[in-house]
Amino acid sequence: MPLYRDHAIVLRTQKLGEADRIATLLTRAHGKVRAVAKGVRRTSSRFGARLEPFSHVDLQLATGRTLDVVTQAESIAAYGEGIVGDYARYTAGTVLLETADRLVVEEKEPATQQHLLLAGALRVLSTGEREPSLVLDSFLLRSLAISGYAPSFDDCARCGEPGPHRAFNPAAGGMVCTSCRPPASAMPSAPTVTHLGALLTGDWPTALQADPRTRRESTGLIAAFFTYHQENQLRSLPHLDLTAGGT
Repeated sequence: MPLYRDHAIVLRTQKLGEADRIATLLTRAHGKVRAVAKGVRRTSSRFGARLEPFSHVDLQLATGRTLDVVTQAESIAAYGEGIVGDYARYTAGTVLLETADRLVVEEKEPATQQHLLLAGALRVLSTGEREPSLVLDSFLLRSLAISGYAPSFDDCARCGEPGPHRAFNPAAGGMVCTSCRPPASAMPSAPTVTHLGALLTGDWPTALQADPRTRRESTGLIAAFFTYHQENQLRSLPHLDLTAGGT
């Protein structure tokens, strides 16, 4: 079987037989890959602990007919060590992994930007450098943008009229002007719109200035936008610790 190497983040795993496991991976060069790790559930396995969710690994894989096979695994970063012991980080991290799994649909199609975005978010989450809710909200917006669902927080999402605007509508694509505003649009505060724009662009000095009320309102709008454009809510979203970090 042909061999190839790639950096990968483990999104999820499932048992296979008595000792094997199937890992769903988001790789840097090959996109989403499903691969069998043989004997990984045995205590004598050479790389069992390296193939857990949240792990960033350097893999050698053999191409298979339906599933590839992991033949070597070296750890790049064990992000799980800084995530699984903290409920807020763990629940946010679970949403990160599920989001990446959801948005990268086709297997073996390059998804380098999504891989790099996820690796960066997990690194920051594992170190506690920023509050889990902020890391997650920024990741959701930016991963949606990479997938072609970029919201507009400045110009009108429908007609392009320069902002700022007052109404937000997920179906319309973000902020909309008075003329384009659909019924039942949300009316977020000006600080919330600024905060959303900062999260989308990675403007952390601005994002970190937001007060708890602004962050809560932003989180709700992001969840509504994601759910609309992905049709179904993420399974892990209801388990989030929304009280963490003052949000």
